[in-house]
Amino acid sequence: MTADTPTPDPQVPDPERLPGFSTRAIHAGSEADPATGAVVTPIYQVSTYKQDGVGGLRTGLGTGYEYSRSGNPTRSALEVQLTALEQGDAGYAFASGLAAEDTIIRALCRPGDHLVVPNDAYGGTYRLVHKVAGPWGVEHTPANLADPDAVRAAVRPGRTRLVWVETPTNPLLTIGDIAVLAEIAHDAGALLVVDNTFATPYLQTPLLLGADLVVHSTTKYAGGHSDVVGGAVVLRDGDDGRGSTLAERIGFHQNAMGAVPGPFDSWLVQRGLKTLAVRMERHSDNAEKVVEYLSRHPRVTTILYPGLASHPNHDVAARQMRRFGGMVSFRTRSAEDALQVCKGTEVFTLGESLGGVESLIEHPGRMTHASTAGSPLEVPDDLVRLSVGIEDAEDLIADLERALR
Repeated sequence: MTADTPTPDPQVPDPERLPGFSTRAIHAGSEADPATGAVVTPIYQVSTYKQDGVGGLRTGLGTGYEYSRSGNPTRSALEVQLTALEQGDAGYAFASGLAAEDTIIRALCRPGDHLVVPNDAYGGTYRLVHKVAGPWGVEHTPANLADPDAVRAAVRPGRTRLVWVETPTNPLLTIGDIAVLAEIAHDAGALLVVDNTFATPYLQTPLLLGADLVVHSTTKYAGGHSDVVGGAVVLRDGDDGRGSTLAERIGFHQNAMGAVPGPFDSWLVQRGLKTLAVRMERHSDNAEKVVEYLSRHPRVTTILYPGLASHPNHDVAARQMRRFGGMVSFRTRSAEDALQVCKGTEVFTLGESLGGVESLIEHPGRMTHASTAGSPLEVPDDLVRLSVGIEDAEDLIADLERALR
């Protein structure tokens, strides 16, 4: 900058700048209600809408609604919010994360197509791919997503339709390089799907790194309070390779398959997303303190957390994530040790799911990932998974200390 160059005024906003994450989380899809001035989106608990004529949608306020499977104003507000947070072109809300995943597979795949999936994927995803999509005629190959060569080797040219990514994975917290995996998928004529449930759009934005679709279980961090079940797909629109756009294909199947959330569920997820940034900061703070404690404990043999410099994919995580999140897995000296720890906590609640304000502990091999038993995705039986909540970190550490005695 030379002496003749005017100094930018920091008080003058840049009109090209995208509003910050929390601003988008609070305001996208949540304009004040024009009828009442309410600053919170109403719960439109309605199944059908008055139309202006035979075959004509309602016009004016609430334009475009006819039947709440096809569209509901509360759900629309959530979809606008999700799209803004993931910085996509279109977003769709679903009744569960697996409903969202099933819709992607049904909308974009046909019998004879092939998927590449993580070799440590979530058990429910593996069950869907193996036992639902498999008999329908869609094949799959597990691959280590942290190894680009392994992913390239798993791709079947001309047949691979989707490269399916979790990063971090559930429950081994493996990190995949989204930009590299997008390049591999696109070179093969495939689409890259990223399950962003663990990271959330606050910690990483896969669409900006080359992903085509992002999927969420909004039951988890998006809702954040263990009181709702939901799912979402957000996408970068483009040619789906079969004569439609991705938005047209996913939107059509959302309506045709009908696995949509109700108005109250949509409202709960929208409310949860408004505090996502502050919750993820606290989840990350607490997880780092728990990891520091566990790293010194003699009964803990391995800690799986991408924030550790010793994590094999730490550099990739540091490059594509804002922070490292609230999920921690660790291995003990035996399966019996792992079960004892899971049964011995009091502040950590023994339970499936994750991402709520309360801390949860579970044994993946016998709980969330039991469906992978005997498969290439089977998880170690000495593994414990923590969803670190937003309680006082000192209480969480004391609880683990009691359980690990």
